[in-house]
Amino acid sequence: MPKFDVSKSDLEGLIGKSFTVEEWEDLFLYAKCELDDVWEENGEIYFKADSKDTNRPDLWSAEGIARQIRWALGIEKGLPGYNVEKSDVTVYVDEKLKDIRPYGVYAIVEGLKLDEEALKQMINLQEKVALTFGRRRREVAIGVFDFDRVKPPLYYRAAEKTEKFVPLGFTEELTLEEILEKHEKGREYGHLIKDKPYYPLLVDSEDKVLSMPPVINSEITGRVTTETKNVFVDVTGWDLRKIMLALNVVVTALAERGGKIRSVKVVYPQNIDVYEASVIIEDLLGKHKPEDVWIKGMLDWPVVDTPDLTPKSFEVELDYIRKLAGLELSDGEIKELLERMMYEVKLEDGKAKLLYPAFRDDIMHARDVLEDVLIAYGYNEIEPEEPRLAVQGRGDKFVEFEDAVRELMVGYGLQEVMTFNLTNREAQYSKMHLPCAEHPDECSNYFNHPPSELVEIENPISPKWSALRNWLLPSLLDFLSQNTHEEYPQKIFEVGKATLIDEGRETKTVSESKLAVALAHPRVTFTEAKEVLDSVMRHLGFEYELEEVEHPSFIPGRVGKIVVRGKAIGIIGEVHPTVLGNWGLEMPVATFELFLRPLYTEPYL
Repeated sequence: MPKFDVSKSDLEGLIGKSFTVEEWEDLFLYAKCELDDVWEENGEIYFKADSKDTNRPDLWSAEGIARQIRWALGIEKGLPGYNVEKSDVTVYVDEKLKDIRPYGVYAIVEGLKLDEEALKQMINLQEKVALTFGRRRREVAIGVFDFDRVKPPLYYRAAEKTEKFVPLGFTEELTLEEILEKHEKGREYGHLIKDKPYYPLLVDSEDKVLSMPPVINSEITGRVTTETKNVFVDVTGWDLRKIMLALNVVVTALAERGGKIRSVKVVYPQNIDVYEASVIIEDLLGKHKPEDVWIKGMLDWPVVDTPDLTPKSFEVELDYIRKLAGLELSDGEIKELLERMMYEVKLEDGKAKLLYPAFRDDIMHARDVLEDVLIAYGYNEIEPEEPRLAVQGRGDKFVEFEDAVRELMVGYGLQEVMTFNLTNREAQYSKMHLPCAEHPDECSNYFNHPPSELVEIENPISPKWSALRNWLLPSLLDFLSQNTHEEYPQKIFEVGKATLIDEGRETKTVSESKLAVALAHPRVTFTEAKEVLDSVMRHLGFEYELEEVEHPSFIPGRVGKIVVRGKAIGIIGEVHPTVLGNWGLEMPVATFELFLRPLYTEPYL
């Protein structure tokens, strides 16, 4: 969870009211934070804020915390209002970037008065958003520049690797390739673009470099100081909706410092590929005239104004709030509580029709609204009731068994990962070199690794998340593919669910618990994976056999099925080079995967 430092006096200046340190312990709860530490430095009191919500990047700075508390205390109510004035600034996006880092969104914030604390909060916010919400800049990278040093229009373009500029913190020009090798940020984030034919650059009309997203800003324009009055904000990435949200978070935080937001026109090339097209188009059609957007597998969207601070809408049943809250709240009381959490509320036919700020993207279910009602009401104000149950609760024994297996694997020096159950057919079949990608009935030859059919979602929100996984190994390879820049050896495991077809059940599916292990380093072999498997089986008290099989995901002759009591429960082997190539992995990988239910006995371990 994100942690960051905030100054007590800075927070109170943004709120317009002073509080004791003891009062601050409760106030942080309104912003879904905990007060982790308090200390004094040069006569100033500082807090260590520990955010408990990774879906609320708007609360990862002093500005966001102070704004939330102002509303929660009733100092302000309803929907926050931010005016966005149009500027005459345009950014042109290069078509060559569509397979490198295709999207950029921008804004100008003018009239800022930045002291040292405000400057620290601005830098902290962009770093936290890019690190956590942006997955270490892979999905979101943010740059803030001194706009008075920039000459519009600007160009987000593909650059040759031999081009030069002075990166932030340096005094000499380096080529783009040299920056990836010599600059600290280049070594840390260079892997995100290193294998691309071009590197992205943001430049102005005089070809003066602002930044090389997602790596480093320019020393000339990218150094913002307390003397800076006007800033240009740049956010790049692969998911248009995600970078729009990040831009909204940053510019509204700066507006809390008295800044005036101005929009920027972004001109995209014709026929740029759409990432998660169905989601983006649906979102756009909700905010723009239908004739402005059309789609035939591509997006033709020549000009966009960013940021877009149009409020978002949601609807919730008032009785649902009362029932789950366990509180006798009137309609008016629910409305007042929601207004204190920055909603605009219209009560109609037993429902609350809501508008909420564009810097939030966490309202996906009525329970999310319920949580805001309870935060505004105050968790400490709710009287606990002992449940009246005719039975006595206890932990599920199989869940305890799964936890014990996790502890066992950690004891072997493996790192646990937790990946998504949602996936897609390409990841489960095509990338795994399985010919049954289009003919799932053929997968029955592979003794349920993976099972013969994939449970697919009829109306997925994204092609990337269109099915429930039926084996875990693709998820582990995906994890390894996103961490090729980290040190080796990498030894990981997951205890997770695989969803299988079961016609005998009401839902026609069943979720099975599985253990998967992946070992990646230059000298890894089948034998090393088998040594881990031997230890697991010995510790669980089971004998097993290995039977040689053929499986396209593994190297011939280095793969076997795991058999316990005459039944195949898993597979072990060295991953096939074709599969490694499909996932962008250069290191060999040895792995095994097995069902846990056949290994469960009471008492266990």
